[in-house]
Amino acid sequence: MIGSIVNLIGGMYEMMRMGLLSRFRLGGRYWRWRTETAFPGGKSERSMRLLFEYFMWVSRIRHLR
Repeated sequence: MIGSIVNLIGGMYEMMRMGLLSRFRLGGRYWRWRTETAFPGGKSERSMRLLFEYFMWVSRIRHLR
């Protein structure tokens, strides 16, 4: 339970960090590439969940948890 909450907070932190690093230029090269590779068939609820799981994974890798 505590581990899930830590992963959730870590994922939210990594999403904000990535947004700040790209200055929230969502139409920029990185975000366009990320959208094309993450959502090849278009955006859906499932794909948004997978994107958030990716950010939680990034958080675990960065902190080696």
